[in-house]
Amino acid sequence: MKGKHEQRAGLLYGIGAYGMWGLVPLFWPLLKPSGALEILAHRMVWSLGVVGIALLVMGRWAWVGELARDPRKLGLISLAATTITINWGLYIWAVNNGQVVEASLGYFINPLVTIAMGVLLLGERLRPVQWIAVATGLVAVLVLAIGYGRPPWISLVLASCFATYGLVKKKVNMSGLESLAAETAVLFLPALGFLLWLTADGASTFTAGGAGHGALLAATGVITAVPLVCFGAAAIRVPLSTLGLLQYLAPVFQFALGILYFHEAMPPERWAGFALVWLALSLLTWDALRTARRNRVLAAELLATAAGAPSATGAGPAESRPAPAHSPTAQEKIT
Repeated sequence: MKGKHEQRAGLLYGIGAYGMWGLVPLFWPLLKPSGALEILAHRMVWSLGVVGIALLVMGRWAWVGELARDPRKLGLISLAATTITINWGLYIWAVNNGQVVEASLGYFINPLVTIAMGVLLLGERLRPVQWIAVATGLVAVLVLAIGYGRPPWISLVLASCFATYGLVKKKVNMSGLESLAAETAVLFLPALGFLLWLTADGASTFTAGGAGHGALLAATGVITAVPLVCFGAAAIRVPLSTLGLLQYLAPVFQFALGILYFHEAMPPERWAGFALVWLALSLLTWDALRTARRNRVLAAELLATAAGAPSATGAGPAESRPAPAHSPTAQEKIT
C-alpha cells in the first residue's frame, strides 16, 4: 500500500513539475518591458537565493567542500551553467517575441538530439527503430525549414543546449537542488554585475517598473526552483520510463499555448513538420517501452535461474538462451 501511495505521489509531483514547465510561457510576458538578458540575470541571482535557503533548511552543505576540491567537476558545472544559461536566455527571448511554438519544438526534438549526440560523441549503437525515429526527425526539420523559410534555429539551439546540459549533468552526478545551486553560483557574480551596470546606466526596470514588477522579477527564483523540487520528488518515486513519458507534457502545453493563447500561425507545412516529429517520438516511446518490458522479463528469468527455479517462459539456463544483440546504451538506460 505504501509503495502504491509513493508512486501515486511521485506521479503527481511529476505532473506538477512538467505542468509548471509547460505553463511557464504565461509568466515571461508579465515581466515586460524587461529584456531577456535582464530577466535571465534576475533568474540567476534569485534562483541562487531560493535554493540557498532550501539547502540551508535541509542542512545539505557537505557537497560544497567536495566540489571545491574537484577541478574536473567544477569545470563540468561551469559547462552546465553555460549551456543552461543559453537555453534559458533564448527561451525567454523566444516566448517574449512570439515564438512559443518554435520554442516548444526544441523540447519535442530534444530526445532525438540526445540520441544523435550519444551516437556521435559516445559511440553508442542504436536499434533499428531508433534509427528510423532519428531519420524521421531529420526529415521533420527539413520540412519545418521549408515552412519557416529558414532552419528552425531557435528549436535546434534549445534542443542542442539542453541535450548537452543533460549529458554534462549525468557526468557531474549531483542532485537537482545542489546542481542548480552550483550552476547559479558560477554565474551569480556576472549576473549581479550586469544588473548593477543596468542600474547605474539607468536602464534597469527592477525599481523603475514599481514594486509589483520588482516582485515579479524576484519571483523568477521561485519559478525556477519549485518545478525542480517537484521533479526531484518524482524522480525518486516513479520509474524513469514514467518520467520519460511525462517529459512530453511540457512541450505539449507550450505548443497548445502558442496556438490557442498566443495565436501563433500554423500553416500546413508546419503541421506536417510537427506531425513527423510526433511520429518520431511515438516510435521512440514504443521502442523504449518494448525494450524495458523485455529487460524486465530477462531479469526475472536470470533471477529464477540463479535461484534454481524454472523461468517464467520455461526456458533453460541463461547460458542456453541467445544473448541480447548489444548491451543497453546510456540513452536506453535513461529511457
